[in-house]
Amino acid sequence: MEHDITLSLDQAQALSRRILHHAGFGHGHVKAITRSVVAAQRDECHSHGLYRLLGIVEAAGMGGLDSQAQPEVIDHAPGIVKVDAHHGSSLLAFEQGLAPLQEKAERNGIAVLMINRCFHFSALWSEVEALSERGLAGLAMNPTQAFVAPGGGVRALLGTNPFAFSWPRPGGTPYTFDFATSVVARGEIELHRRAGQSIPDDWALDAQGQPTTDPAAALEGAMLPFGGHKGSALSTMIELLAGPLINDALSHETHAANEEGTGRPCHGELVIALSPKVFLGDQCEAGLLHAERLFEQILGQGARLPSQRRFEARERSLASGVSIPAALYRDLKALTDAPDSED
Repeated sequence: MEHDITLSLDQAQALSRRILHHAGFGHGHVKAITRSVVAAQRDECHSHGLYRLLGIVEAAGMGGLDSQAQPEVIDHAPGIVKVDAHHGSSLLAFEQGLAPLQEKAERNGIAVLMINRCFHFSALWSEVEALSERGLAGLAMNPTQAFVAPGGGVRALLGTNPFAFSWPRPGGTPYTFDFATSVVARGEIELHRRAGQSIPDDWALDAQGQPTTDPAAALEGAMLPFGGHKGSALSTMIELLAGPLINDALSHETHAANEEGTGRPCHGELVIALSPKVFLGDQCEAGLLHAERLFEQILGQGARLPSQRRFEARERSLASGVSIPAALYRDLKALTDAPDSED
């Protein structure tokens, strides 16, 4: 059995930058994408870490996104920032919309960032945590491609439609959750396929609408929403808020990039920022401490807070680096002929 490959965070960043530069991504996109995938790898979110570089490079090569696109930031309304990603990665669009979003939230108490025509492939927790680092509570959501059957259905119609939330905590890591409204993220099924492992029979249906433990059959069929009709309803809400509300696509209106160049993988993303300082005024500190009593009660029962394992993984990675399967490392290295360097 092959051993995993261990990389320092600097080596992981350098590898990501080399791959993206070699694939023709502009400098801003290289930095934004690298920040995202290395942060996910650092936090042991393997399905959204370095592995994701394979997909974005392939999609760019087939014309599914513009690797040189420059986001256009638009002051859309007193409480709304709009960023037209021009078919580029959502990550650079988010980073360029973050400062005006913060300014509007701190002025109005609440503000919205709508990102249009973006290629989204990354975890959302890093975006809502960027808001928490600025003292804001944040929500983010987006449709994907149609991978998920609605509750009671048998054919893919909805996206995996992730939803994330983060709450700032004084003197500690934020309270953050980020989950797909499908039973699992699609990347988890892809990783099982790569590893030759079966999946639980409640994750997905095959092309005939029957439960399957075969990840390849699941990828050809339809994933299932978590919680049956409840997850399906949440997923539909996300479709509406990050689709028609911001004049962008529904999941079933998008298609993966393909060799014929006819794919339409881009869609929208919605981010909402709320300012406790504006909501609470001079009671802000007391309000945040009030929230801490809830977290203390949760932990006092022996339960974990969402992302607690991720923050623990972060400490390990900062000390010891990150590990990826040897096969994945070979696939990543094959995307560039450049020698190892720290860039």
